[in-house]
Amino acid sequence: MIQFLRDNLRWLGAGLLLTFTSAFGQTWFISLFAVFIKDEHGLTDGSWGSLYTVATLSAAGLMFWRGAMADSVPLSRLAPAVALVFALAAIGMAWAPSLWILGVALFLLRFCGQGMFSHIAMTAMGRWFEARRGQAVSITNLGHPAGEIIVPLLVVLLIGTIGWRGTWLVVAAVLCLAVAPLLSLLLSEARAPVTHATQTARPGLLGRQWRRRDAVRHWLLPALLPVLLTPGFIATVIFFHQAHVAQVKGWTLAEMAPGYTAFGISTVIAAFASGWAADRFGVIRLLPLLLLPMGVGVSLIGPAESVAGWYVALAVVGVTQGMAGSLWGVLFPVLYGTAHLGAIRSLATTIMVISTAIGPGITGILIDLGVDFPTQSLFLGLWCAMMVVLCWIIAARVRTDLATG
Repeated sequence: MIQFLRDNLRWLGAGLLLTFTSAFGQTWFISLFAVFIKDEHGLTDGSWGSLYTVATLSAAGLMFWRGAMADSVPLSRLAPAVALVFALAAIGMAWAPSLWILGVALFLLRFCGQGMFSHIAMTAMGRWFEARRGQAVSITNLGHPAGEIIVPLLVVLLIGTIGWRGTWLVVAAVLCLAVAPLLSLLLSEARAPVTHATQTARPGLLGRQWRRRDAVRHWLLPALLPVLLTPGFIATVIFFHQAHVAQVKGWTLAEMAPGYTAFGISTVIAAFASGWAADRFGVIRLLPLLLLPMGVGVSLIGPAESVAGWYVALAVVGVTQGMAGSLWGVLFPVLYGTAHLGAIRSLATTIMVISTAIGPGITGILIDLGVDFPTQSLFLGLWCAMMVVLCWIIAARVRTDLATG
């Protein structure tokens, strides 16, 4: 492992930097400023949530349309360019004299952060690595939990020192003056002997190089659709409704806070373990196990009587989050080949972004109708159990198709 890290430090470093700084466009980061933004623009919880949903869905649409740039534009140019747009979005959040500019800034944050930064990182790992692709993906994905652990404390300190607008300007400066130049430097040398446009591409199912339009028409991608939606949907709604859960259970948010540490630790451990296992045993064998921990974890929220049950639930849910980050990065090159990987991944990323947009709305409506989230969690656990069965069926047929190829 040490030799692998030493030999590939610049490329793994670029991927890790992309996933870590994607934090600035993630829901949990933007929510740290929600109180200030709502007060500034006179927004209610409902209007703020609606604006956020529209911005996220719009970002998902653009992701579907332009995500294939990862196949046609050198990453040494694409990643720094996205970083500069990202910085412009952060300036928009600090400035935002009107609601529509706020909406545009949100849209660009979601597109660049949750969308393109993560998409570029995973596309690059899938294309650059083969024998140790699982380890490369799992290392790169460490940026996500690292951001969740490190960034919130720094942001809270910055807000207390220079205010929320000043904090967004610091984010813009970091993206513009540090992240963009560093990405340009790290990605200036392609890992493959030839550039991404002409490098030798490994085939996928049936010995083919799949284009996005072909994948959409094939049975596999529609079958995977609910599996792709589930991790982002469930993880987002758990975080989004934490205050509601606290109210229902009689806990305080301070008491619940260690649950996120448990979530982060289990995510990191699962990411490394699943990356190693994907390289050792094959990613198809791991697919049926993906949603099993999440199903168990979310089901524990309902019957939990003490806050310790919350810690356990989040730790178990984190296992699936860690596995998902590693497995999707390995699975798509295996299924669809590497020639058009950016286009295929952009569709998958779009689906996952959509899941984070629709989750809070659907579960929020159910809460308004009298179905509290602890009750909903039991049904979400049942849904995961159904998805585990679906994954077993998908894996069995995929093994047959891969053997045919």
